[in-house]
Amino acid sequence: MNVKNETKEKILTEKKNGMGVLIFTTLLYIAAIPVIVIGSSMENDMGAIMCTAAGVWLAFGWIFYLGLKVLKPQEALVLTLFGKYVGTLKGDGFYWVNPFCSAFNPAAATKLRQSGDVRGDDTAVKLGSGTSADTVNVNFTAGLDKRISLKMMTLNNNKQKINDCLGNPIEIGIAVIWKVVDTAKAVFDVDNYKEYLSLQCDTALRNIVRLYPYDVSENVDTTGDGIADEGSLRGSSEIVAQRIRDEIQDKVQNAGIEILEARITYLAYAPEIAAAMLQRQQASAVVDARKLIVDGAVGMVEMALEQLSEKNVVELDDERKAAMVSNLLVVLCGNHDAQPVVNSGSLY
Repeated sequence: MNVKNETKEKILTEKKNGMGVLIFTTLLYIAAIPVIVIGSSMENDMGAIMCTAAGVWLAFGWIFYLGLKVLKPQEALVLTLFGKYVGTLKGDGFYWVNPFCSAFNPAAATKLRQSGDVRGDDTAVKLGSGTSADTVNVNFTAGLDKRISLKMMTLNNNKQKINDCLGNPIEIGIAVIWKVVDTAKAVFDVDNYKEYLSLQCDTALRNIVRLYPYDVSENVDTTGDGIADEGSLRGSSEIVAQRIRDEIQDKVQNAGIEILEARITYLAYAPEIAAAMLQRQQASAVVDARKLIVDGAVGMVEMALEQLSEKNVVELDDERKAAMVSNLLVVLCGNHDAQPVVNSGSLY
């Protein structure tokens, strides 16, 4: 039996006393200088004690400043004390915590492409291999910001080449809207939640796309119920995007991430078959157009014969009706304008 060791998030709500600590510490620093002056002028043990206490404060009192933390709206800070998880600061405010607590965020140096959550000089690093991997940028500068953004962010995955259910290679790209909802799971239960999300997006995209044809095809079951349907990547983009979103959410649930939305941003046949598929689509369009033209022409010919017969305009035998039908169909279905020939003689 597999047991999941998940870290439970603890929110520190009673730490918004940063301004008080800042003012108190600063006042003590200001007061330490006259205490040393007064203590040095006293020639007794009390003066020595005052000078020693003030000197110790001037030397080590700055440590209290290390516990001051400032957070803006939709930001969080995960704190650890000598390796032990202490809690998470959430929400805007001026906080003071144990000066020996350190912020922990293994994904602070990782920048997902187009997410804009990290600034500074960075070096691009490929995840995985080939064009299927999403590109991330890693910032190697010192003093990284360990705060975790709780805002909605966009992951715009690179275009991937995937075979659809008919084996046709296609190129597809998606945009995923996501946010962190559990900071403890995000930093402790996975190694790097941003890289983890990127790789899971690639995997989920491949798992769903291979179930659908690019366009509507006969005898294809995309839902798994054993019945052929009309699902396709091009015609059922909303349904496909929702299935991709659900697949990603199922994979990243243990990383404390919520997937808000997934959308297909690019869809096309791969270049090596794009020309052939374009010719196929053009041929199909021509056939459909011709079918529509013929259906209309037959209806017009039928209507013409009925009206001629009802109004007794002319009496035509079967041979002449066949010739008239042939001529009308040629005129109505032809690609060029008709050039009529005027018969100045008798009817026969």
